[in-house]
Amino acid sequence: MDPVTPEVGMATPWTNWARTASANPHRVEHPASADAIAEAVAAASSVRPRGSGHSFTDIAAAPQVALDLDAWTGIADVSGPLVTVRAGTTLRRLNALLDGLGLAMPNLGDIDAQTIAGATSTGTHGTGAKLGGLATRITAMELVLANGEQVRCSAEERPDLFHAARVGLGALGVISTVTLHCVPAFVLHARESPGRLDQVLDEFDHLTAVEDHVEFHWFPHSDDVIVKRNNRVDEEPAPLSRFRRFYEYEVLENGAFGLVCRIARAVPRTTRTLNRVCGNLVSERVYRDVSHKVFVTPRRVRFVESEYAVPRADLHDVLRELRTAVARLDHGVIVPVEVRVAQGDDIWLSTANGRDTAYIAVHQYLGMPYEQYFDAFEKIATAVGGRPHWGKLHSRTSTTLAPVYPHFEDFRRVRAEVDPDGKFTNGYLDRVLG
Repeated sequence: MDPVTPEVGMATPWTNWARTASANPHRVEHPASADAIAEAVAAASSVRPRGSGHSFTDIAAAPQVALDLDAWTGIADVSGPLVTVRAGTTLRRLNALLDGLGLAMPNLGDIDAQTIAGATSTGTHGTGAKLGGLATRITAMELVLANGEQVRCSAEERPDLFHAARVGLGALGVISTVTLHCVPAFVLHARESPGRLDQVLDEFDHLTAVEDHVEFHWFPHSDDVIVKRNNRVDEEPAPLSRFRRFYEYEVLENGAFGLVCRIARAVPRTTRTLNRVCGNLVSERVYRDVSHKVFVTPRRVRFVESEYAVPRADLHDVLRELRTAVARLDHGVIVPVEVRVAQGDDIWLSTANGRDTAYIAVHQYLGMPYEQYFDAFEKIATAVGGRPHWGKLHSRTSTTLAPVYPHFEDFRRVRAEVDPDGKFTNGYLDRVLG
């Protein structure tokens, strides 16, 4: 398949999923080979790779030329547990392909619309105290640098580039392929149940130690939470029936909750009450299924989101302060707060670099006020050395980010070496990297 190239000079408006970022690049390229990627990069003076638009920041906004890798997808090579994937492959497609090979990713987030390159480049993660984010599964990468050169990096080959590029923000080059260390396909026993915030916090260290994957969602105008525990089992799947799955996810979590959100947006004074009602309606759900069908849930209700990675030891204090801040807001919050965990890693710009991490994500329904809420949360998280998710809303700059990343200057050094003229930069990268 030949690359599809829109007419030069024709504006091609783009917006992200949450409608928080937009761009009008002069041209969009759709290369269908590594050579075509290299040609497009070499010919451009300013170019940004973009995935599926699921970042809430403007990290994917292209000032001039946008590179969309939707024609460069699929698995390129399989060698035992090592699977080389083309960069434009969505997680949804990757999960299906791996399943056909009897393989799986050991951990995933709850959305699968992102491309593998976009997800790893922004530090996407799931939950699990003994597991890292998606980028920790990368054993090698192929990139196209600013001059069009195609290079490979790994822990042994160009190791500095490898340490930087696994969570590279699209600032170092265009990822062509990633090689992932996968695991044999497995079944998860899923249990979702109601709880109370203080009790869950009291038990959280124990829960994260004994459960493979645990997270909770807190309804911030109450003490109600949904606790999700997913554990590997040597049993056959026993999934929810088709009707139950449709009812639970489409009717309740998307249809009914979407209606509640629209009411809250239309009649803001009802928001706090509706949030408490939603928390009171949580019921237990237990089933077994193939791992990616448990990790991933459909998300059709659009929202805005900010997420911070904080040291595990500071989780309780941050949530206690956030509870106080929510009570003082001028507006209500309809969408729950999500709390997850991850093991520390050695990736330079990973939000879990060098420390075991708790992730706290705050949300608000699209079109409802969120700035006061997000600003209050950011101040609380920043005070304990928090690091914002690169793909979610925050106001941090290179000046305030450098002190919380031990290898921030190492990353900037590698960036200067491989992209000395700033071919891959945009407004967001100028702000967070300088």
